[in-house]
Amino acid sequence: MTWQSVLLHPAFMWPAVAICVFVIAYYQSEKVLRWLHARSLGQKDEIVRYMELMFVEVNDKKLTWSLILISVGLGLIFFILFWPNIIVGFIVGSVFTLIGWTLPKHLFKSLYEKRCNRFVDQMVDGTTILANGIRAGLSVTQAMDRVSKNLKNPISQEFRLVLSQNQLGRPIEECLNELGERIPRQDVQMFVTAVNILKETGGNMAETFQTINFTIRERQKIEKKIEALTAQGVMQGIIISLVPFVILMIFYFIDPNYVMPMFTTAFGWMFLLLVFVLIGLGGLFIKKIITIKV
Repeated sequence: MTWQSVLLHPAFMWPAVAICVFVIAYYQSEKVLRWLHARSLGQKDEIVRYMELMFVEVNDKKLTWSLILISVGLGLIFFILFWPNIIVGFIVGSVFTLIGWTLPKHLFKSLYEKRCNRFVDQMVDGTTILANGIRAGLSVTQAMDRVSKNLKNPISQEFRLVLSQNQLGRPIEECLNELGERIPRQDVQMFVTAVNILKETGGNMAETFQTINFTIRERQKIEKKIEALTAQGVMQGIIISLVPFVILMIFYFIDPNYVMPMFTTAFGWMFLLLVFVLIGLGGLFIKKIITIKV
């Protein structure tokens, strides 16, 4: 009997795994509990924040139960799929339960990012209306009211909120600063800073709005060009990440006994974990390479 067979023997493997888990849980229990909370109910606070930023009404109780059903339901489905292999089903179900907790946050974050990008796109028309309004003799707030009436959401919602806060007695500078916090984009920050400075020092605000308009247009042209140039890299990253799973499915349908040891032995689970880690790192590196900030 070789030392490799001794290490991979269940009589040695499972006690070693149990001891490692116990030691890690004993010394890192507090960090593990914080991590589990952050990956479970802790996600709810982030989701609530994104929903409030998108002017979506939040029902805390319904949101909590929805997160529980999505995560636990997804984990239960995969646990049943691996039945009667309880150990594998429990491990896979636990992983997909954590994924179920995380997915809604990323979904709402994606919706929020799209809303911010749409706001920046609308600023091209918005700054044009603002510049024309200033030339016609309107104040900044009056010109913003024209924007809120002539353009669609989200810029209409955001400008109406700014005007409502200003009508309640808050300084327009403070209201615009909060707009910059709700829409954390460089173009919005440039707009807010320009308006606040010109209201203090004076200057040609109409010309400033035209300059902001030109800057946003040029930035969008560069971003579109970068998206076109990096589209091939994005597709390559997706294909490379999916190839191992496709090959695994092909082998499973051709000869299930050939790949079943990957799901029924401790060595196979370690190999699968290594595969997932390497695929994740590869996807992360490709994303870093093709992500170019303008």
